Amino acid sequence: MTHTPRTTTPATPAPPFGRALCAMVTPFTEAGGLDLDGAALLAERLVREGCDGLVLSGTTGESPTTTDAEKSALVRSVREAVGDRVPILAGVGTADTRHSVELAQEAEKAGADGLLVVAPYYSRPPQDAVEAHFREVADATGLPLALYDIPGRTGTRIEPDTLIRLAGHPRIVAVKDCAYDLLGTQKVLAQTELAYYTGCDEYVLALRAIGGAGYVSTVANAAPGAFRAILDAFDSGDTAEAARRQRRVIPLVESMMSAGLPGAVTAKALLGRLGLPAGPVRAPLRSAGPEVADGLLAVYEELVSG
Repeated sequence: MTHTPRTTTPATPAPPFGRALCAMVTPFTEAGGLDLDGAALLAERLVREGCDGLVLSGTTGESPTTTDAEKSALVRSVREAVGDRVPILAGVGTADTRHSVELAQEAEKAGADGLLVVAPYYSRPPQDAVEAHFREVADATGLPLALYDIPGRTGTRIEPDTLIRLAGHPRIVAVKDCAYDLLGTQKVLAQTELAYYTGCDEYVLALRAIGGAGYVSTVANAAPGAFRAILDAFDSGDTAEAARRQRRVIPLVESMMSAGLPGAVTAKALLGRLGLPAGPVRAPLRSAGPEVADGLLAVYEELVSG
């Protein structure tokens, strides 16, 4: 009788920045200044309620309207608040490669664990220039990078073939995916070891099911536990429960992300109704009116009551 040796499936590598990341808002005072105490309180709550990674100074964090000094101060304040419990990613992407390099170096000094680098926007560089931009930022520090693909905002796609080439860089380890192209995503997943995080809250379960690492969520500012529960159910093998939990968050996702207002505006409006640090948004954004905020609160209460 021939004995067939038993084989084991290698363990899936742990995601580089955790699974359940929140794209945290940047709290401001009513006068419009940076609210570092509020940022520390909000970060502590997010970690306590299920986020295992925080992204600072992303789009939700209103990075276009915060200064370089404010970005560094924010990293330092949140690092002091959460310690080493979770990784902190600092958004450093701009339309200017030189400026992005400077921000990356300052984020490293401030204590960030990684960098989120959006595709250079507005100028719409060709793919070879996009690739060179990311390589220059990656070479500027010792921190790992997540590349942020959101062509609807930047006007520039990070094409799948470009991502496949960039995956060979030792510090380019992840992608925040807002391209709405699951075919392209699967192509990159099949040919690289890049960790894929969805930045589209409606795709949390879908991306995890095809091998994604997790999510970077705006809606998790208000409901971190509800989003973490989707991944927990799926990873425990209960796909039906994961699907149920994904469906339950959709009304809040739709209210916050598909109502014609940017996520930073709706997230801050809901956080304000919940008595949590947020404050106003900075111009050119405008804070949501009371009717919008009340509507968001009603949808949120329906979610948590279930």
